[in-house]
Amino acid sequence: MTDLATRYLYLARHGEAAPDGSGLTDTGRRQAALLGRRLAGRPISALHHGPLPRAAETARLVAEQLNGVPPVVCEEAGDYVPHMPERAELPEDSADYLLDFLADTTPEELATGPVLARRAIERFTGPVPGGAEQHELVVTHAFLIGWLVRHTLGAPAWRWLGLNSANTGLTVLRYAPGRPSGILLLNDQGHLPEELRWTGFPPELRY
Repeated sequence: MTDLATRYLYLARHGEAAPDGSGLTDTGRRQAALLGRRLAGRPISALHHGPLPRAAETARLVAEQLNGVPPVVCEEAGDYVPHMPERAELPEDSADYLLDFLADTTPEELATGPVLARRAIERFTGPVPGGAEQHELVVTHAFLIGWLVRHTLGAPAWRWLGLNSANTGLTVLRYAPGRPSGILLLNDQGHLPEELRWTGFPPELRY
């Protein structure tokens, strides 16, 4: 039987995005460079990112600090709705709010999102084969981070909602053989000075 080793999955939301979707703002580029500097001392061997420009540019700036780890684009790390809940799944007191939030989801997104979400779980979670632990970084979007955090905790599928991440906020998940999966960091912004923190959140939710 193949031995299994621990996987450390680093998840980071992209830096602050330009309004036109062309990439990052100056703030976003500074955030990405500082994230890369923070991760430079970690034994990261793979860097995945979503296909949108804001994720690709963030990954490129992070990769400059990672000693030759090339950024690799993958659909599973993209921006999509991973699960569209039915009203019956949701708490009664927040169902209207959550369904209104998702009301603009297109039929194409409804079809492709759950497929990509299942593939993301297969690709990025669980212990890894072989005897050596593995450290992987995924530069992605808030929805996927919420989806993988709720999966790690064994929470209901709808519970990706409400798990937001700031721009370049760092989440680290651990998948060890024979142990429950766990969260080591969640939306950590310790690499950012105060003036660069909490972008991607409305002002009333910044701490």
